[in-house]
Amino acid sequence: MTQDAPRPTSFASEFDVVVIGMGPVGKMIGLMLARAGHSVLLTERKLETYGLPRAVAHDAEIARLLQTAGMNPDSMPDAVEPYDDLYVWVNGDDEVLHEVDWRGVDPSGWNNTYFYNQPSLEAHLEQRLASFENVDRRRGVSAKVVDQDQDGVTVSIDGDNDQALVRAKYVIGADGANSATRKQLGIEWNDLGYFYDWLVVDIRPREGLKVTHLAKQVCDPRRPTTVVPGGPGRRRWEFMRLEGETVEELTKPERIWELLGPFGVTADNAILDRGVVYTFNSGWSKEWKQGRVFVVGDAAHLMPPFAGQGLAAGFRDCINLAWKLDLVLRGIADDALLDTVESERQPHLAEFIQFSMSLGQIICITDPEAARQRDESMKAVRASGVTAEPPPAPRLGDGVHRGEHGGTLSWQGRISTERSVEDERFDDVFGAGALIVRGELAAGIADTDIAALRELGIAVVAFGADAATTGVESFFDVYGTYAEWFDGLGTRAVLVRPDFYVFGTADSPAELHEVVVDFVARVRATTGVR
Repeated sequence: MTQDAPRPTSFASEFDVVVIGMGPVGKMIGLMLARAGHSVLLTERKLETYGLPRAVAHDAEIARLLQTAGMNPDSMPDAVEPYDDLYVWVNGDDEVLHEVDWRGVDPSGWNNTYFYNQPSLEAHLEQRLASFENVDRRRGVSAKVVDQDQDGVTVSIDGDNDQALVRAKYVIGADGANSATRKQLGIEWNDLGYFYDWLVVDIRPREGLKVTHLAKQVCDPRRPTTVVPGGPGRRRWEFMRLEGETVEELTKPERIWELLGPFGVTADNAILDRGVVYTFNSGWSKEWKQGRVFVVGDAAHLMPPFAGQGLAAGFRDCINLAWKLDLVLRGIADDALLDTVESERQPHLAEFIQFSMSLGQIICITDPEAARQRDESMKAVRASGVTAEPPPAPRLGDGVHRGEHGGTLSWQGRISTERSVEDERFDDVFGAGALIVRGELAAGIADTDIAALRELGIAVVAFGADAATTGVESFFDVYGTYAEWFDGLGTRAVLVRPDFYVFGTADSPAELHEVVVDFVARVRATTGVR
């Protein structure tokens, strides 16, 4: 890398990790690393967090991730609310075309869907970060990678009252879609050529306003429209910009009220928080890591919001990177482990991007005849009684997993133990990373295997008949979640990584030992930490 400033002999500060960008993804990766005990510097050009809503929905996997970060969704009622109903697709005549069932609890242990107010969620993230003495936050500064070597990265910090060179073992660029970090590294962008402009409108209902609580997709060729909750006490409308309309005319308050009028929303019964036109596009970075510098979140990928997976993808980047980087920084793993972040995440992400784009291709039809044909096709499928396809549950790409079930998302049930008679979610008791063994098979786990896993932060626990007699800590499967999951997999043991994804499964003592040895070998340092 070209050196932009003289290499100093000493540095103003040294950190384990510098995070460039303090949006939600930057805050989340900073929080995860801080919780693991590492020193983190977060930098941000803006003086304050962006105060208007952007992302608005997340799924049960992200609820579990928030749980792991010490931010249970049900502990933030001002920011996050569960959605326990259908997601309804209608045509321009309000005829139902399709229904997606978002009711109930997902196998991840949380409601299927949540809606949130992003500024409020970020405020909770900021509050959590402020509680760690090993976190330094600097706003109103630009951070730039100066150079890197086998020991770390030099970063320049430049602000009106803050100019310094700092040293970090790793740098994470979480600086958004126009990432300066990505551009500085010369990383190319894989543009999928998908562009639609949509007006995003957020309102707060005044007392007396009655609007549907449902999440609705209005597939009207005259104006494709999305109507969803916007987090506690808020609603969101998204209107597709039509050919011939300008952004300027579409964002005028009087025009926004005209668009909201058919839904019974007026300036008298609602407060307009914002109306902004966004270009929905798709693509990803062709590299996620150069040396000791990463890009994550929107700096690494973009997708349209039709599947509600944009910010969720960024948070998945965080937890995949965080558990691996933690082991590297602690000297347990070699930094070659970090190469698996991109190899695992990119194929997983690509499937969600393609899914989001396919939804957009259905939603964004403005030709009346094409819309009529779509409507007839969707109504025919609905009338046939065919069950709607569930959203994708992609496997991770090549990386730290093995076998038929490796790289799939694990389940989380409610359990009780001798520690607590009250039932709790599994991760709150044992942590997300665990070797979970059914019944007497746990008796065959070697003490050396248990010790090796525990050094990597992996608990070893058992459930089911005879589990309490094996010498391994056991739990009671309160609602039969683990029995159902194991029966579905056809296995007796599952090794779950700290990011909730399965490493591998086993059905005999010999196979169980093989799985443990393989996991430890793939993760532990073999050539020394560089």
